[in-house]
Amino acid sequence: MRRPSAPASAPDRAASAEDVDQPTRWTRLVDRVLASAVWNHPAAQWVTGIAGLLLFALVVSVPLDLGEQFVFAATTFAIALLLSKTKGRVSTLAMMVLSVSASSRYIYWRLTDTVGFDNWLDGFFGFGLVMAELYAFAVLIIGYFQTCWPLGRKPVPMPADSSTWPSVDIFIPTYNEPLEVVKQTVFSAMSVDWPADRLKVFVLDDGRRAEFRAFCEELGVGYKIRGDNRHAKAGNINAALATTDGEYIAIFDCDHIPTRSFLQVCMGWFLRDPKLSMLQTPHVFFSPDPFEKNLDTFHRTPNEGELFYGIVQDGNDLWNASFFCGSCAVIKRAPLMEIGGIAIETVTEDAHTALKLNRHGYNTAYLEIPQAAGLATESLSGHVGQRIRWARGMAQIARIDNPLLGPGLKWGQRLCYLNAMLHFFYGLPRLIFLTAPLAYLLFGAHVFQATALMISAYALPHLAHASITNSRIQGRFRYSFWNEVYESVLAWYIMRPVLMAFINPKLGKFNVTAKGGVIEEAYFDWTIARPYLTLLLANMFGFGVGLWRGFFHPDAETTTLVINMIWTAYNIILASASLAVASETRQVRVTPRVAAVLPAAIRLEGGKVLSCQTDDFSQNGLGLALPEGVQVPSGSRIQVSLFRTDDEGIFPAVVTFSGKGHIGVRFDNLSLRQQADLAAMTFSRADAWIGTWGKRQQDRPLTSLRGVITIGMRGFGQLFGNVAKIVRPRPPAPAAK
Repeated sequence: MRRPSAPASAPDRAASAEDVDQPTRWTRLVDRVLASAVWNHPAAQWVTGIAGLLLFALVVSVPLDLGEQFVFAATTFAIALLLSKTKGRVSTLAMMVLSVSASSRYIYWRLTDTVGFDNWLDGFFGFGLVMAELYAFAVLIIGYFQTCWPLGRKPVPMPADSSTWPSVDIFIPTYNEPLEVVKQTVFSAMSVDWPADRLKVFVLDDGRRAEFRAFCEELGVGYKIRGDNRHAKAGNINAALATTDGEYIAIFDCDHIPTRSFLQVCMGWFLRDPKLSMLQTPHVFFSPDPFEKNLDTFHRTPNEGELFYGIVQDGNDLWNASFFCGSCAVIKRAPLMEIGGIAIETVTEDAHTALKLNRHGYNTAYLEIPQAAGLATESLSGHVGQRIRWARGMAQIARIDNPLLGPGLKWGQRLCYLNAMLHFFYGLPRLIFLTAPLAYLLFGAHVFQATALMISAYALPHLAHASITNSRIQGRFRYSFWNEVYESVLAWYIMRPVLMAFINPKLGKFNVTAKGGVIEEAYFDWTIARPYLTLLLANMFGFGVGLWRGFFHPDAETTTLVINMIWTAYNIILASASLAVASETRQVRVTPRVAAVLPAAIRLEGGKVLSCQTDDFSQNGLGLALPEGVQVPSGSRIQVSLFRTDDEGIFPAVVTFSGKGHIGVRFDNLSLRQQADLAAMTFSRADAWIGTWGKRQQDRPLTSLRGVITIGMRGFGQLFGNVAKIVRPRPPAPAAK
């Protein structure tokens, strides 16, 4: 087996690939084999490849009886468990091979032995499930290919002579976001470490608001508007491209706050690789998304997007297929202008732009170092709307610029882009999986033309291998079983837009994701919860029917009944967990606080100075840990000093909370200059977002399953509580006097 290498068109890309694990006996053995003269002979490689394919075909297709299949499954799973306890990428690749073998064997058996349906009812439900399984199998296989060897790119230092550094324009597009949200991004963009004569910051205001113009003029920041809003964000950026001249463009959504080190960390790769056209960094959020907020998992369970930025993009980078994600990225102007600017044909303009750049022979890159952070969507309805736009856009790209077709892409690139588009078609397959056992429980349909024990012997190894292998690959960025929760919440809402956009790509329009709002009171979103409630009631009814059949029809197919009831019970957990996400909790802070320990000092009204440190910070205030025995009364006016290397920022504040060893302060009428200084001391720090990235405990599948079950039980409780509020009689209004 040859270790994956960088694409030939980008020889410097492999320079950054470093194993995160120390060399093991596996890797040393592989290196010795790869270095041998015999292996490097083309004939040996062809013979080995053909032999491997024949062996794989044999493993997949050889027929086994029930006992033999159980022995085969148990043996291969035991090997996978042993491999999961060893370090190194070779062990991970071996687990992938075992998983692909088990899944391919299941699919082969499924298509050859289980689809001889006897009637139209069995065929209708059975073929629907087969198609959903084929979709899941394709996504699994391409996903393994996509993430088999994350590149692990490292920063390239800039030349010592800063006079040779290129010019950069920073674009901050905005439409309807409040100025308080945009301010922090502008302040931090101004503090980016780059030669002042080669850095310009522009606010691109598609809302054409007078207060934004005044704000930019006071700070000396560029302010650009246009006469219309055609093509939304893409059109806004393209209009700015026509009136600016920087060699490179750094783009940030108006709520994504860059660190001061952003350009120095990113730009070195452009100088090393002349064909590099775009470099993307992770999207990190310092506020919880609706899943994290409503399920209380913020900073404890990886959120929905971390898998993409933690594993998938790094895997794409090996194949020269890193996506532009619309923000926190740098693009070289010349290649961008060559392809006509930011893509306007779809509502997912960012990924489409990267695809066009790759088609024109340019390289794209991903640097897995958080260098900016932003606000997550506040409500589940806003989150769903954002995902609908992403899904619709990827379906549009699949329809009008399919990566499998057309010139300019290598097969690795085609598969990476294809998997990104296939991902958003999960709506219908997920709904099929959430309702499939009801076909047997409610209608007596046999979706498998096989015995329950044979189904278990083939399906369980497929599921078990996929689970432990993905846990190994994704463990720091996605916990087991949580993907089903995310997809269950979104499946109903993205299914129709995706299918309609694939049929007619011109349908739909760009919608802006609202940021910076508040939720004054907790509430249950009955409107968005309707599909989950319907699924929950349907599965609970099916489970009840299964119990009735088990007790009152002893001649029922017991094993088949039990398997379908277990499947239904799992679907009930997923549906109830989805209901828990729809229970919106209060969010009264417009500017979320970021946990951080930073050196600080306070000067009291009498002149006394105390050294302390921050617990957290926001645009409007701080939490401070005081020395032991010190108390500062609420209402006190103080001066707070924050430090960054040799720099000190001093900010007037009022104490709003005083407790044992801790105070909370609110900044008092800061000038724009002071607000910019505050950003430099807090949000713009070079190390602001890297401390916790990818540092979570490795996934434990059984622990994750227990967590999902707990969330599901919470969903039941919240549902009953909200129903009780509706049916509980209200007290009579007092009589008018």
